[in-house]
Parts: sequence; C-alpha cells; structure tokens
Amino acid sequence: MFLSSINMADTKLSLKLLIDNRVNRVLFAEAGKEFVDFLFNFLSLPVGTIIRLLKSANMVGSIGNLYQSPENLDEAYLQPNQQKNSLLKPNMLHFVTGVPLMFPDTGQDPAERKFCNCYDSHRYVTDDVDAICPSCGYHMCHEVPFVSSDDTKTGSTSEGGVVKGLATYMVMDDLSVTPMSMASGVALLNKCNVKDFSVLEDRMVDFSVNEGLQMLKASLHSKTALTDVFIVKKEFKVRKEDWEV
Repeated sequence: MFLSSINMADTKLSLKLLIDNRVNRVLFAEAGKEFVDFLFNFLSLPVGTIIRLLKSANMVGSIGNLYQSPENLDEAYLQPNQQKNSLLKPNMLHFVTGVPLMFPDTGQDPAERKFCNCYDSHRYVTDDVDAICPSCGYHMCHEVPFVSSDDTKTGSTSEGGVVKGLATYMVMDDLSVTPMSMASGVALLNKCNVKDFSVLEDRMVDFSVNEGLQMLKASLHSKTALTDVFIVKKEFKVRKEDWEV
C-alpha cells in the first residue's frame, strides 16, 4: 500500500452493494480482488502507521495518547541508537506488491527505501547509511537491491496482491470475506429474514482514498463498516495536509 499524493488521487475502485432498504443497511458488497487485497492488507499495517493515518484523536482508548508521548518527547531522553520514527513511522515487515493505492503515502515502499551493506559485503544489511558494520567497522553505505518475496517464488505471476483474481468475493457488512456463491448469498438472505426481494437494492459506489481511510477507521470501531462508510456516511474528513509524511 504505497503511494504518493499524485497517483493516490487517481486511484478509484467500484463496488456493487446489496442494500436492505427496510433497515437502510448493506448486506454485502460484491468485490473483485483489488478491494479484497486492500482490506487484507490492513492486517500488515503497523500500529504506528494506523495511528498516523487516522490521527490520534480518532483512536479508541489510550493508544493515541501513547503515540503522542514519543512524538512530544525530547530526543535528549532517547538512547543514542534509537530514533522516534522507528515508533512513529515504522517500517512494514511484510511487503505485498500489487495492492491498490488507496492510502496516503506511508513511506513504506521497498522500491523507494535504500538497503545497504559494507563494501566488503559482510552478512549485515541496514536501511541507515550511517550504520557501522559490526565486522569491519566501516560505514554500511553500499546500496544493495531489494528482492521481494513475490519475485522469488517458483511459478509466481505478475498478478500481485493477496488473493487470486479469477473469483468474485462477497464482503459482508462486518468485513468478513468469502468467495461469492449462490449458496452463500441465499444463506445470508435467509439469515437476514429477507423474503421480499423488492426491498433489496443494487447500488454501484466509488471507493477512493477518503473511503479507504474511513474503512480503516470503521474496521476498528464498528461491526457495520460498509453501512457506516457508504450509507450512514459517518463523518471522517481527510485533510490534504494530513497526507504528508
């Protein structure tokens, strides 16, 4: 999920919602791999990145205050080998290529980060050009290429993302995801006690960066995330200045 404010504004997905007009609620969304990849990648976001994207005031409990503590702490109190950004702007440990660009720039793109070792190529790698090699004592400033796990797997394709694109997926209001099937659709309608199909409405909606952030917030706050974002449209404004890293 890596993007700049330039291509981020151009990224937009379309979703097909099935809405129960009796209760003004989304039953499920019919989605392709792009939307499912986007949702699944929530699970790889570090807590510090989520707080920075949503802002501390939007967080439940005390975690927002905890985030502000190192942010406001004078660097004189930090260990000499520690930096605030390792907590406030943490690097993602797992990279998934090909995920839709639906978030402001998190600065996590491995293609943009530089990895280095020493010129003697000892078995140490760093993303800090001022780091010292433990073996030889020289600066680790020799840039080495990053190889994604997607590039090393036998039989991998350029499709990218998490799930396969051959299927259509059913995303429930609570964001649980299953492959789309007639049986699962009928089971859901029975569960929701829908007997009159005239109360149902198919609606196409657009999904872009603002909805992406709303969805991330709703996933932490609500069991009716799709309804909150697309029907109730609970307020969660994204200011352009908040996109900056």
